Amino acid sequence: MGGDHGPGVIVEGALKAARQWGMKILLVGDAETVQAELAGHDCTGLCIAVEHASEVVGMHDSASDAIRKKKDSSIRVAFELVKSGRADAVVSAGNSGATMAAGMFVLKRISGIDRPAIATVVPNQSRYTLLLDAGGNVDCRPIHLQQFATMGDVYARELMGLKAPRIGLLSNGEEEGKGNDLTRETHHLLDNAPFNYVGYIEGRDIYNGKVDVVVCDGFVGNVVLKVTEGLAEAISQMLKTEIEKSFLSKIGYLLARPAFSSFKKRIDYAEYGGAPLLGIQGAGMICHGGSNAKAIMNAINMASQAVQHNVHGKLAAKI
Repeated sequence: MGGDHGPGVIVEGALKAARQWGMKILLVGDAETVQAELAGHDCTGLCIAVEHASEVVGMHDSASDAIRKKKDSSIRVAFELVKSGRADAVVSAGNSGATMAAGMFVLKRISGIDRPAIATVVPNQSRYTLLLDAGGNVDCRPIHLQQFATMGDVYARELMGLKAPRIGLLSNGEEEGKGNDLTRETHHLLDNAPFNYVGYIEGRDIYNGKVDVVVCDGFVGNVVLKVTEGLAEAISQMLKTEIEKSFLSKIGYLLARPAFSSFKKRIDYAEYGGAPLLGIQGAGMICHGGSNAKAIMNAINMASQAVQHNVHGKLAAKI
């Protein structure tokens, strides 16, 4: 029921995932509304069920209050389904704070994790970089960032297929004396951590492929994420404007169309699905509020992969 375009694109994306990978989907929300959306699609041969939830957490609702007061909200009901064993993972494009709060409230945190983190994929020159925390925790202590690094290491090994992911701490320079109290104290903690910590990195290193995992607090991470999205949109629009200026530019575009299409695909967040919620005792995926059906489909697949690789179980064992 969440997101800018729900429930229409949510239902469409879920059906695409069910058709593409043979997944069993539970659509959680107002049953009458969801059934009306399903009526507009061909569901033949698909394993789709609807779980009624009478309440919805709005984008402007207080996350903690909504979870406690709206006990029959779609996001809380979804996590209750995981807790009861009727579902394996939750995918939501709704209020990200409420999704995080519901995950912690219903499934609880993994022992040894003080604060779950939102991890997000950012494209770089060679592949992509995992960034966390991307907005779940605005005020952090060094121990929290150390835990984020551990979560990023496990996720990169399991879902990105990396044997020794390179982990960097985001700062305003690579030199030892750079950073603030948070980054300097975290740097000393990570120096003795049992994974491949490469030290301080700068913002540009997120995109040049120097590291595989970038660790920062949620305030910085969310700013990085929004700047990345805005820059990608701006570049696309500027290219379009320049191409339309002359006939020769349009001819050049036609010749280079495959390259432009490939570039657009690489910077499209829909290709990466959603952002895993790491640190809870179960699998949760937080999607962009403006997600289209393709993004929802890919997020469901990412959630499925996280379950198959038992990411939360392996993280619990490592912590």
